[in-house]
Amino acid sequence: MTQAPQVDHELIRAAAHVARTRCRGDNHTMAAAARTQDGLIVTAVNAYHFTGGPCAELVLIGTAAAQGAYDLDTIVAVGDRDRGVVPPCGRCRQVLLDYFPALKVIVGAGSRLRTVSITDLLPESYIWADHQLDSEETEPPSS
Repeated sequence: MTQAPQVDHELIRAAAHVARTRCRGDNHTMAAAARTQDGLIVTAVNAYHFTGGPCAELVLIGTAAAQGAYDLDTIVAVGDRDRGVVPPCGRCRQVLLDYFPALKVIVGAGSRLRTVSITDLLPESYIWADHQLDSEETEPPSS
């Protein structure tokens, strides 16, 4: 029997701290924190806009890349005003799966907090990389 991954409470506290201290008004209402394979914690906030600005998880992907962190292990999002852990939306689930297919995500609330695989949040999913043509297949046939 496989043991469920432990919940990374330090990661939740990091996201909650950012939500509490950096989320102001309607533009920034969610914070995300992720831990890299080597233990670094990266944080970010969403950038709400009526045209559909990016969620905190998507901003975090760019923030992590800007810091040279390309191997995220676990991620969590926390809402402002003490809303606690918030699961990723459908768009974020797909993007996180495409970027980090082995990513773990913290979901739930209170005593029901748990760590699950991104694939558990998006079963029978479309994985973008699996449907890309190899470079040899995209070259025109020679005559």
